[in-house]
Amino acid sequence: MKEYIKQLKELQTKIQETWKLLDIDKSYTEMKALESEMQSPDFWNDQENATKVGKRYEALQTEIENWTNIKNEVDELLLLSEDLEKNPDEEMKSEVSTKVDQLQKQFEKMEFFVLMNEKHDTKNAIVAFHAGSGGTDSMDWAEMLMRMIMRYAEKKDWTVTLLEESKGGEAGIKSAMMRIEGRYAYGHLKSEHGTHRLVRISPFDAEAMRHTSFALIEVVPEIDSIDSIEIDQKDIRIDTFMASGKGGQSVNTTYSAVRVVHTPTGITVSCQNERSQLQNKETALKILHSKLQKLQEEKEEEERLKLRGEYTSPEWGSQIRSYVLHPYKMVKDVRTKYEESDPDTVLNGELDEFVESYLKWLKE
Repeated sequence: MKEYIKQLKELQTKIQETWKLLDIDKSYTEMKALESEMQSPDFWNDQENATKVGKRYEALQTEIENWTNIKNEVDELLLLSEDLEKNPDEEMKSEVSTKVDQLQKQFEKMEFFVLMNEKHDTKNAIVAFHAGSGGTDSMDWAEMLMRMIMRYAEKKDWTVTLLEESKGGEAGIKSAMMRIEGRYAYGHLKSEHGTHRLVRISPFDAEAMRHTSFALIEVVPEIDSIDSIEIDQKDIRIDTFMASGKGGQSVNTTYSAVRVVHTPTGITVSCQNERSQLQNKETALKILHSKLQKLQEEKEEEERLKLRGEYTSPEWGSQIRSYVLHPYKMVKDVRTKYEESDPDTVLNGELDEFVESYLKWLKE
């Protein structure tokens, strides 16, 4: 039993260290505060906020329960192992062996979240898609990437809201933007920020020639207003226009869609998801805050790297990942060198290995 006792003590130490790194005690304090808020008589007066608070509470509760359970199970199994050391029982020893292996594997999966301890990793994500040069093929590729991210979000049980979409003429999308709500959504999805390259036989080419297409995925954390930088109202222009796509007849006959342009940076945010022009304006302004916050943080990081002599200028065309469907099949991340030989599975939302390899690469 000495071997199992040693393993359990090591696991116990790792859990304690990870508990501190993830600041589970702070999460517990926040959960109790949300619980108190939810018990308020007028909690449901603002249904949008109530839903948001409820989801946040559930996410924290699940996280805390998972860590508390594994901590308690290891503690109890360690006590049992120490008792078996004094009073041997072969049948119980076999059960302990199996349980130790299970707890080790469970911890390894949960330990993954230690890789996401940067400022905005726990937040929701705003994800935008932009077709590159290449006409219909690139617009189709942009839509394929949008579907890939939506499938990934569904597997994580996150909530996806399409905020804006501009359809392509023949197929695909010119651009689209969505909000993905879920704890650690940004931490997972930041690995997808950048240019994605596709090589395949074009379904839009009568001669069935091989084409290379590019599309850009932009990922920013949804910033809370209290974190946001100040925006001078003189620096923004707000345009309204008729919404297109889903939403019913009334949506398409009113100027409910909103476009916000930040003049100094040229950042443009459009939103047409809501029926109300006011709601679309509020959402667009919130996303603008998020983009400006990320831009500011990127500039600060750029300055820090320049001082250390590590800065290299990013280019729009610099790809982060290649998806080859012909003449062979492979998906390869340019940054981490991680690759998969089944593009269909990846495009169906199986991104965990790419996400994990990216987060480890960042730490290294």
